[in-house]
Amino acid sequence: MSVSVNTPVGMYDMTLYSCHDILTVNEIFCRNDYPASQDLRVVVDIGSNIGISAAYFLTRNNQVRCYLFEPDPKNNVRLRHQLTDFENRYELNECAVADYDGRVSFGVEDTGRYGGIAVKTEQNITVDCLNINGVLREIIAKEGMIDIVKIDTEGVEIATVKAMDVELLKNIRHIFIEAHPVEKLLPSMFNQQQYGSICQFTNVSLVDA
Repeated sequence: MSVSVNTPVGMYDMTLYSCHDILTVNEIFCRNDYPASQDLRVVVDIGSNIGISAAYFLTRNNQVRCYLFEPDPKNNVRLRHQLTDFENRYELNECAVADYDGRVSFGVEDTGRYGGIAVKTEQNITVDCLNINGVLREIIAKEGMIDIVKIDTEGVEIATVKAMDVELLKNIRHIFIEAHPVEKLLPSMFNQQQYGSICQFTNVSLVDA
């Protein structure tokens, strides 16, 4: 199935594989779960699925660079097809990201939307997992500043945010996670706002920089 979406750089055609992908398009392009300004430059997308969120970020303007992390091999095949027009503006890392390094059991399922670390599904694979701080440190060393870190990892979002090094947070403008924290996670540096299933963190010292 193919759908066309209107973006700041023109109409963009995307390939969808199930009704679950339609939900993702609605959440990101219509509901605006990850609001991004047109001056967006650098995005870290953890849990990139089949590339729908990446397509959203990459179509905010013609200069955005995205660092994508997705461990499901089937999703990655679809993601590469989805982002054919942007091959020079994204890097795909075929691994998971959490609050530790190692090899982890990763649940996968047919839609590709609901798998995750230690998620119980009919099939599990073993994948590499990178510590969030190593990921951020390498990207910040290269880019200087990260505009958006988006984390959708089916259960380890809060632990991942809690593990972030304060020194690295100074170089991040916004964080989006699909989770419902019961506490303020980064109160000294970020404003925290919940809307629907998404929790947004805005760096109070960088957002207007």
